[in-house]
Parts: sequence; structure tokens; C-alpha cells
Amino acid sequence: MNTAVHYQLDGELARITLNRPQRHNALVPELLDGLRAALARCREDRPAALILDAEGRSFSTGGDVGGFYDTPRAERHDYASRVVGTLNAVILDLLSLPLPTVAAVHGMVTGGSVGLVLACDIVVAGPRASFAPWYTRVGYSPDGGWTALMPERIGRARALDIQLTNRRLDAEEAHRVGLVQYLSEDNKVAEQARAVADTLCSAKRGSVHHTLALTRPDLDTVAAGLDAEFRHFLEHIVSDEADQGMADFLNR
Repeated sequence: MNTAVHYQLDGELARITLNRPQRHNALVPELLDGLRAALARCREDRPAALILDAEGRSFSTGGDVGGFYDTPRAERHDYASRVVGTLNAVILDLLSLPLPTVAAVHGMVTGGSVGLVLACDIVVAGPRASFAPWYTRVGYSPDGGWTALMPERIGRARALDIQLTNRRLDAEEAHRVGLVQYLSEDNKVAEQARAVADTLCSAKRGSVHHTLALTRPDLDTVAAGLDAEFRHFLEHIVSDEADQGMADFLNR
């Protein structure tokens, strides 16, 4: 039984919850596999809407740097292939769900975990939410849609600046530039996400379906962008720079 992700169906509303709070819901194989399984169940159940949220202080802090660093370099390519490859599959699963999705973000979102947010149709965030890449600090190549999805959401120049300078977007700026659609009061993220989801559940399903089909990013284009991220990530994760960057980040 996978306990890293919880799935719940309540009438016409489904909820998927990241449940690895002790590790800030970092993207390890168990959690990513759990997400894929939960999304498959959601597709089978055909609810009217889905909320994606998380337990703990952070929404999700990207790939587990310790997990990458502790994997011998000779095996790291395969480990990274599994992690980033499954993350890309999760992103495409979310984008292809035939129902609207709401991300409820209450804390930090870093690295590839931003892809879980970018793949949702509507984002509700609390005042303590933040978004940061960390790639140029840790020594990784971007993944999780930072290049495949973020430029369309907030603009190419802004997305590039944030990644190159490792700049953190707080909730207010994320709302201002369009990454977040609803800015919630503190401790009311779940409540507001549920209100948005209830509105979606009350809408005409056929109309919602056509709106999603006409408005979501083109899946083939996104898949090609994610595949490019995948190839660059695998190339760089076995470099001396990545080794040193991870060691510095982990103070080892």
C-alpha cells in the first residue's frame, strides 16, 4: 500500500494529497508512483473536479537532493531517469485529465514540484506559498516544466530571469504574474480551493470539457519540451558540477 499519496472521492469531487510531510513531500519514486496511481483512479471515477493538495509545512520541495547524491554516480542516471521520467508522466497525466484541476498550495514549492502546480488548471495559494527553482544553486538542469510550461504561464523573459538568478517568487508576486489565480488568507487555502472546486462541479460538464480542450497547452508540444528537459537533466546529473553542487547544498 502506497502511503505517500492519499486519494479520496467525495461525491463529484476527488482529492489527491501528497502525504510525505516529514520530507517536505519531496519527489521520490514512491510518491511519484503514488501520484500516477491516484490519477489513474481519478480518471476511472470521472469526478467533476479534482483538488491536488499536500500535508505538512511544504507543498513539495522537488527532487530529494540527498537521494540523488547518495546514489552512486554509476547508478544515478537510472535513478534520475525514473524520477524525472515519472514526474513528466504525472504532469502529462494531469494535463490530459478530462476534468478541471485545482492546486491548493500552502507552503514552499521548489524545483520540479512546480510542474505539479503548472499542470493544474487553477491555482489557489496562501500567503506563505512560494516558488523557487534552485537549479543554478544545486547544480541541476531544469525539470518539471520550468522551461516547457512556465514561460507560457508567466512570460519567457521572467521565467528565464527567475531560473538563472534562482529568484524566489512569493505568493503575492506569483499572483500578480499569473502563476496563481486565487490568493487566499492564511489557513484558508483548503476552504477557498474547495469553494473553487464546488463552482467547477456545478458547471455544465460538456462546456467544461470543450473549454479545457481549447485552452490547455498542446500536449504534444508540452511532451516535447518535457522530453528535452529530461535529456538535459540526465546529461548534467552525472557531472562533476552536479556532484559538487549537491555536496555544497547538503553541507557534505
